[in-house]
Amino acid sequence: MLFTNLVSRLGSALTLGAAATHAAYTIQDSYDQTNFFQGFEFFGLPDPTNGFVRYQTAIEANAKSLAGLANDAVYLGVDYTTRNPVGGRGSVRVNSKKSYTTGLIIADIAHQPASQCGTWPAFWTVGQNWPFNGEVDIIEGVNLDTNSTYTLHTGPGCTFSQGDCSAPGIGCGTSSHDTQTFADGFNEIGGGIFAVEWTSSAINIFFFPRNGNIPQDIAAGQPNPSTWGKPQASFSGKGCDIPSHFKEHQIVFDTTMCGDWAGKAFSNDPVCASKAPSCQDFVAQNPEAFKESYWLINSVKVYSEGSATKYNGAIQRRFTA
Repeated sequence: MLFTNLVSRLGSALTLGAAATHAAYTIQDSYDQTNFFQGFEFFGLPDPTNGFVRYQTAIEANAKSLAGLANDAVYLGVDYTTRNPVGGRGSVRVNSKKSYTTGLIIADIAHQPASQCGTWPAFWTVGQNWPFNGEVDIIEGVNLDTNSTYTLHTGPGCTFSQGDCSAPGIGCGTSSHDTQTFADGFNEIGGGIFAVEWTSSAINIFFFPRNGNIPQDIAAGQPNPSTWGKPQASFSGKGCDIPSHFKEHQIVFDTTMCGDWAGKAFSNDPVCASKAPSCQDFVAQNPEAFKESYWLINSVKVYSEGSATKYNGAIQRRFTA
């Protein structure tokens, strides 16, 4: 894998995106290998989900080759050489500097962290003042899961057919039931595209495998979700006023270890339980197991319908399990 560090890519921010005329959506921001590390920042605080992980700053991630460019894509990895790391295994969590309210987010991803005991990778969006400004989990799973789980988290008063989104540590969600959406199944087909359409009346999540029929309008930069067919998950209905519960979201990629979900589920998986007495023991003592625990991101594009509002700010906390 050809790897380039990110030192030269942490300079002043660029003007992102170019206007493209379309009846439904126009490009607002585009993040790829040319500007990703100007548009995203590193989260270097302790993991709010209590993982056995030490998130790296930009300087640390660069020095340890845990973030940069590889295979013409953005690489976000996990330390796979240090045995018994103090304070947790080194990993990367990044969030967009800008925040978005409604719109269309399209992520072209070539590789997700592979299926492995102890891991908890996620691609998600979240607002400040969690959970009252909402959270949308797009790619998420733990340990040896084979498909992504789509979940929303909110404050009180938001219910969809998938459940009560304010349920502590649970939210409202649904399984994709598609092994191509997560980990090994996703990587075996060379990845694919996830799209989240967020309007005042619905949050829809779509997935298009690389080996399938990716809509031509996405490749043309003129996405039209109304032509894409049924989404993998759709959250809508009178039980939740979306504008009241979802606002000013940043886009996040991370890989944590153990913690409130992967750690608790570790002993329930007979394969994982046979490897070590606990999740933390396995993660600490088997660095080589996490060589394939990396993201390769071709691009993340944000489209707006009309004039979407953008905000500056830094993501501070996440408490979901």
